[in-house]
Amino acid sequence: MLHPSDFFDLSDPLVAELFADCEFIWQALPRLEAHVVRLVGPGRNIRGRVMEGAIIGSRLIFIGEGARIEPGAFVQGPAYIAPGAIVKHGAFVRENVIMLPGSILGHASEAKNALFLPNAHAPHFAYVGDSILGHGVNLGAGTKLSNLTMVSAKDPHTGKRPTITIEAAGRIYDTGLAKLGAILGDGAQTGCNSVLNPGCLVGKRTLVYANLSLRKGYYPPDSIVKLHQETEIVMRRGV
Repeated sequence: MLHPSDFFDLSDPLVAELFADCEFIWQALPRLEAHVVRLVGPGRNIRGRVMEGAIIGSRLIFIGEGARIEPGAFVQGPAYIAPGAIVKHGAFVRENVIMLPGSILGHASEAKNALFLPNAHAPHFAYVGDSILGHGVNLGAGTKLSNLTMVSAKDPHTGKRPTITIEAAGRIYDTGLAKLGAILGDGAQTGCNSVLNPGCLVGKRTLVYANLSLRKGYYPPDSIVKLHQETEIVMRRGV
């Protein structure tokens, strides 16, 4: 239920390597830094199109052939941006980001310690922190994948934040992570202005309605997570 193969197609060796030896899906996130180093190799390797006005940082960065970095974007890195991936105008690629072929980080969007599997899209005004987007995932405009709980004050003795726990099938799992955004399985989608709170695990092809604040936990594949709200229409007076 919580194994990487429950969320993603692992038939591609490149994708499978990113989840090797992971019993639980969130265990891939702390390993992204090492995977970026492995994929980028020594130094910086810029093969794709960096348009005028884009900024490429001095850290380890790979931009593959056919990838495009648009004006106003900032790739700080370390980052691996595969052939065919697109970083659109005004986007911010922070540390430990992997974007595989066909993926998009869109206008005014930010990614940090994040994995975009092939054709995963965060095309408009999104925040993708400590998160994984599966094949063909699409985030509606304004989607935020929150990665840090509001009650995350550091312990005065240890200096560490509390770790995020998740309930699934009646069992509580301690992820061991103080920062955990959302993990969306292949083909999952969110509506505009949805907020996925820290620790949301969304199964394959599941749909999250617009404007919904999704609580942490496991959401099974092929589901629709609906938002119910009431509206009222009254007549204006004195018009």
